[in-house]
Amino acid sequence: MSVDLSSLETDMTAWRRHIHQHPELGFHEQGTSRFILDLLSEFGIDEVHTGIGGTGIVATVRAGRSDRAIGIRADIDALPMTELAESDHRSCNPGVMHACGHDGHTTMLLGAAKHLAATRNFDGAVHLIFQPAEESLGYQGPGGDPDGGASAMIRDGLFDRFPMQAIFGIHNRPGIAAGKLAGRAGPLYAAADRFEIVVSGKGGHAARPHLAIDPILVASQIVVAVQSIVARNVDPMDAAVVSICRFDAGTAFNIIADDARLGGTVRTLSRQSQDAVEKRLRDIVTGVAASFGATAELHYERGYPALHNPADLYARARDIAIGVVGPDRFVDLDAPGMGGEDFARYLDIVPGCFLLLGNGDEGPGSVMLHNSHYAYDDSISPTGAALWVALAESFLPK
Repeated sequence: MSVDLSSLETDMTAWRRHIHQHPELGFHEQGTSRFILDLLSEFGIDEVHTGIGGTGIVATVRAGRSDRAIGIRADIDALPMTELAESDHRSCNPGVMHACGHDGHTTMLLGAAKHLAATRNFDGAVHLIFQPAEESLGYQGPGGDPDGGASAMIRDGLFDRFPMQAIFGIHNRPGIAAGKLAGRAGPLYAAADRFEIVVSGKGGHAARPHLAIDPILVASQIVVAVQSIVARNVDPMDAAVVSICRFDAGTAFNIIADDARLGGTVRTLSRQSQDAVEKRLRDIVTGVAASFGATAELHYERGYPALHNPADLYARARDIAIGVVGPDRFVDLDAPGMGGEDFARYLDIVPGCFLLLGNGDEGPGSVMLHNSHYAYDDSISPTGAALWVALAESFLPK
């Protein structure tokens, strides 16, 4: 299905740059939400629901008489980073930046909203979901929720209030040529867990180590032992990553500390590997500590589950995407990424599919996500919006 929304590029660029200049962290996107609501009103979308998952919005465009419905989701939050890329629309909010392109994702959905509201060339309902806090990072949402925007919207009745047969999402991808669409059936993103290890030893004088139990030595042995988990406990055909990214201990050069703390993340593509890594990590932490006469506790928190595209739904979405960009502009990915994506929460409840949109394979657009020099390519927005229109018209045909 051919859909061309290039005529909206100027408007979409202006919207995106406004959002980019005024980034807000998860569950605090009040200004972003107001901007979205003003545009939805301008488009003539009068069925708009606010306060879902905190600052989340669901706008519904209806046509015909069918009770069929699909959902399309965009994330609206930014990251706690200082923008270093030079542009005339740099962040005006110190220490906060749209370094993941959520401003672009939001713009794509707004472009689709404008076109769908004007044409209504479908039969059913399209629920446009503007989700807060995809980059939850422990931010506290409504009721103290640290789990992220998808979980918050689900708990606020997203699927009960807005029944849908399928839900779709997209993410821009530096490293893929600008405007190309991409995806794969099966695992696309990994489960993202995090952990903290507290090693308790016995403090003392650095010149008398035999009278102490050095928690730094114990923690260091844990760091080394943990590297064996993926190498020797996970099926080589089922990828996993265990990274210890934080090591805190001690107060002075001549004092053996009482305790040490480690922190890190676990990324897995299957529940089997997720279970195995957590169990083995727990065994290593307690066992290594005991061998040195220390104790250690593992605090393990499961985060977003792995995101898997069901083969049948992906095949259909892939055909629609090829209809939008052409067969030479679609990339079949060989392997998943090990990043996390809370869109996976939705797929635990309803069928759905997640695709990628190239942001550039050279120049500024190729700078990877979560980088202070990241730069979204505004030329790709009409392609993302066109994909959403094509999906709506294909899944909800007259």
